[in-house]
Amino acid sequence: MNSTPAAVEDSAQGQGEPLVTVVIPARNEQAAIGPCLDSVLAQDWTNLQVIVVDGDSDDDTAAIVASYTARDPRVELLPNPQRVIPVGLNLALAEAKGEWLVRIDAHAAVPPDYVRRAAEHLMTGRYGGVGGRKDGVGRTPAGKAIAAVMASRFGVGGSTYHHGTTVAEVEHVPFGAYPVAVARALGGWDEQLRVNQDFEFDHRVREAGHTILFDPALRIDWESRQSISDFAKQYHRYGGGKVNVAIKHPESLKPRHLAAPALVLQVAVALAALVSGRPGRAAVVISPYAVALAAGYATTAPGLEPGARRFVVPAFLAMHLGWGIGFWRQAGRRAAAALSRR
Repeated sequence: MNSTPAAVEDSAQGQGEPLVTVVIPARNEQAAIGPCLDSVLAQDWTNLQVIVVDGDSDDDTAAIVASYTARDPRVELLPNPQRVIPVGLNLALAEAKGEWLVRIDAHAAVPPDYVRRAAEHLMTGRYGGVGGRKDGVGRTPAGKAIAAVMASRFGVGGSTYHHGTTVAEVEHVPFGAYPVAVARALGGWDEQLRVNQDFEFDHRVREAGHTILFDPALRIDWESRQSISDFAKQYHRYGGGKVNVAIKHPESLKPRHLAAPALVLQVAVALAALVSGRPGRAAVVISPYAVALAAGYATTAPGLEPGARRFVVPAFLAMHLGWGIGFWRQAGRRAAAALSRR
């Protein structure tokens, strides 16, 4: 089943365009929220309701947004005292007045035609969700390496939205755009999931019979983590979040999702062999990944400035081992909790 466009309120600014609701969850984003809002308000699709959902920020995020609400009636500030992203998304969904909802991350910026391109796809009635490329932006040498690693097939595998160049039907898009009616029919985002709630939502969109479209022309400039330690923590959370989604939807777990957990087991076996005095066995066990890592470096590092190249291998390791360790730790927690209930 797919949604059908219907006429919604117009504004003088919008020149007859249907209203689109843009939702921006934010917490402690005082450095990024202004540029993000500037990019949204500069859209060539001007009939917008822009809802910033502030997750009880400790900095000046809410004050900055309030300054925008004072000068542009399209901007609204919505408090989210629970500080949980899916809760904030559902609060915004309840307040959405537009026909379509476009989610944009607070530390991201979008080109002026972003909303229009998303709306033009959705108004065909063929899609339950639309999204585009998530292009990392690095500020520090490590951040530039991280952004490059996130665009590497060796780094992210089958995540089309990191490196795709052609329009395609996919299983998931980042910061997607959806018909409001579809999002409400699905009950919004799962508030129990602090991580991977977007993937889980897209899974339910597809389960309901809708198609999700990836269009590389929908480009998001997304500020990636700027240090290796922060990057490792991010992917550790992602790996743990995947376990929670897999328990809810076992059919969503694909072989590629097990590559990083398998690498962690591989490293553990290699370390055990090394400790037991069998360095040759350790080398044999780890050599396939080492060869792939060298190839990943060879295809990623040349495009970077010299100061960033030394962070490429640490970034790959932070991504893969962080995700894999997070997966196993959360799997262990969930297994222990299940046993304790028996």
